[in-house]
Amino acid sequence: MNLTYALNNILFLDIETVPEAESWNLLSKETQALFEKKTEYQRKDEFTAEAFYDRAGIWAEFGKIICISVGYFVNAEVNKQLRITSFFGDDEHQLLSDFKVILDKHFSKKSNVLCAHNGKEFDFPFIARRMIIHGIELPEKLNLFGKKPWEVPHLDTLELWKFGDYKHYTSLKLLTSILGIPSPKDDIDGSEVAHVYYQEKNLQRIVTYCEKDTIAVAQILLRFNNEDLIEGKDIVSV
Repeated sequence: MNLTYALNNILFLDIETVPEAESWNLLSKETQALFEKKTEYQRKDEFTAEAFYDRAGIWAEFGKIICISVGYFVNAEVNKQLRITSFFGDDEHQLLSDFKVILDKHFSKKSNVLCAHNGKEFDFPFIARRMIIHGIELPEKLNLFGKKPWEVPHLDTLELWKFGDYKHYTSLKLLTSILGIPSPKDDIDGSEVAHVYYQEKNLQRIVTYCEKDTIAVAQILLRFNNEDLIEGKDIVSV
C-alpha cells in the first residue's frame, strides 16, 4: 500500500468492553427502559431487553472499558521492536486517565496517528464517549470537533482492507488468517469477555487477549506495507 506514515508515529490499540453492570437486575428501571428502547431494532422478536443485556458492552452508553492495550514501534528503521503496554482494571476513570497521559505526553504530535481494526466505528468513539461520561477532557487525538476528514489522525485496518468497498466487513480473525499472521483469538473472543470478567473474574486473561489483538493490528499494517512480520522476540511488554 506504500503507507506514508512512519511506524514510529503510530500508536496501535485495542479495547475490551463489558456491560457496565454485572446483571440486568442491577440497573435502574429508567436505565432498563432506555436500554430496551436503544436495542429495539437490533433485537429479534424472541429476545427481550433483559436477555439481550449481555451484549450491552458494545454501546458506550451502557458499557464500560476494562482494558486498553497499546503498541508502538521503536527503532523502526532497523531492528524494530514492538512495545506493548496495557491500562486495565475495575476503575474505568483511572484507566482512561492513564491512557490520556500517554496520548498527551508521547503521541500528541501532528504526525502521530492512532490505529485499530474497526477503530473508527468502535474503539475511538467508544473511548471518547466514555471519557466525556467521566468528565475527562478529550486528548487532541480523540477530539474530532471541527476537523476535516483528512485531518482526523486515525488509521483503521478494516477501512484500509475495504479499498473503498464500504459494504464489506472482514473480522480481525479472518484477516490475520489470510495474511499468515498468528491468530489473536486462540483463547477467547469478544463474545466471552463479559463472562470472563464477571463470572471468572480473570482480568489478566482479558488483558492478554487484548494485547494479542493489538499485536495483530500492528502485524496487519506491516503486511499491508509489504514489510516482514515482527518476530516474537522483538515484541516486548513494558
